[in-house]
Amino acid sequence: MHNTILKEISKIIIPFIQIFGLYVIFHGHLSPGGGFAGGTILGTSLILYRMVYERERTREKLSYKKLMTCMCGALIIYGILKGYSFITGGSHIDLPQLPLGKPGNILSGGYLLPLNMAVGIIVSVTVYFFFSLFYEGEI
Repeated sequence: MHNTILKEISKIIIPFIQIFGLYVIFHGHLSPGGGFAGGTILGTSLILYRMVYERERTREKLSYKKLMTCMCGALIIYGILKGYSFITGGSHIDLPQLPLGKPGNILSGGYLLPLNMAVGIIVSVTVYFFFSLFYEGEI
């Protein structure tokens, strides 16, 4: 299907959807939202991209290998940060911690911002993979 109006509108809409998803992820520790909500928003932008553009063009930009690399990297980072947080916080060990900063600033949550970013990547890729499995039968 070659619909030029849909393609031109999606060129405008998709970046705004992604910016909003990133906003929700980055401000998740200050307001409602976070990694899961922002990740689903980013995942829907990937789904929209896949639906508007053909399978071949999407596979160039969103290849299985690239998406799995991003997701596995985010899982590893999440596991390391969460494990370190549990060990140092739960055992009351005085090891280096991220500074908490001033309340209300973007860098005021310690490990929450990097954890939200990792969760956002994991959720967005997972949502896109589920869509691909149900839509095409393969990733």
